[in-house]
Amino acid sequence: MRSEPTAALRHRTVEAPAGRLHVVEQGRGPLVLLVHGFPESWYSWRHQLPALAAAGYRAVAMDVRGYGRSSKPAAVDAYRLLDLVEDNLAVVRALGEDSAVVVGHDWGSNIAAASALLHPGVFRAVGLLSVPYAPPGGPRPSDVFSQIGGPEQEFYVSYFQQPGRAEAEIEPDVRGWLAGFYAALSAATMPAEGEPDPHFITPGGRMRDRFPAGPLPAWLSEEDLDVYAGEFERTGLTGALNRYRAMDRDWEDLAPYRGAPLPQPALFIGGALDASTTWMADAISAHPTTLPALSASHLLDGCGHWIQQERPEQVNTLLTDWLTTLQD
Repeated sequence: MRSEPTAALRHRTVEAPAGRLHVVEQGRGPLVLLVHGFPESWYSWRHQLPALAAAGYRAVAMDVRGYGRSSKPAAVDAYRLLDLVEDNLAVVRALGEDSAVVVGHDWGSNIAAASALLHPGVFRAVGLLSVPYAPPGGPRPSDVFSQIGGPEQEFYVSYFQQPGRAEAEIEPDVRGWLAGFYAALSAATMPAEGEPDPHFITPGGRMRDRFPAGPLPAWLSEEDLDVYAGEFERTGLTGALNRYRAMDRDWEDLAPYRGAPLPQPALFIGGALDASTTWMADAISAHPTTLPALSASHLLDGCGHWIQQERPEQVNTLLTDWLTTLQD
């Protein structure tokens, strides 16, 4: 397998149902498509691109629809999983490939899983970071989220689902809000046990009221924060937040796949201190059934939500070791 350890990043845009998608590519070999979550961009994979290229893979990180240099449709329905899956499919085809391993983090994990579910012939294996696989089904998402927290506080997903509300909080100070949000979900800077949980908003309050004050987490430099903030200051947050606002539509769209497992080879990596892994512990426990070809599942001690940035070397090793098994 050919390696390309020092090749430069290649930026390009490809045609897709959304209009255009910005992708960043490094390396030659089997295609590995990297899909970010909220509130991030292709840049979230900056540590993985060179590592995968050096290991002999064509690593491609995209700006998901609504983010960065990719197109930003106005309609909330344009951010449902069915459309985001079609974007992934368009990237694979535009790159001249027949198949790909798809790896996602946060919302990207859901997008990666849906891609594998809907197009198993194209997405031959799936890597899930931070958010475990949970098959479609269950109650309507907005009904579930509205019940979390009770009358004294509101769950952040419900907060994000109201058009314009989170934008009004975030957009006057994008950089400051992002710094607080990243810190709130990072292992070394998240609130201690017993302190107010930043996933909940008090009546009349703001999400940032519960963000930690202090220095940036070690994985996030001032320059890194400038990259993220610069993109969102230019684009606004509506495209990114519309993913939350399309969840009920996903529930309707994916009803025919209720309870469906993913049969492809799979990998899960989560942070032991990440709320996504503690709240969804039952989904992780069900992986032997829902991911019957699961190769490995890893919970990284002392790690928070931004897993591939908090622990880049460890995640790179786990990813490349797993990818090697797919070539056997």
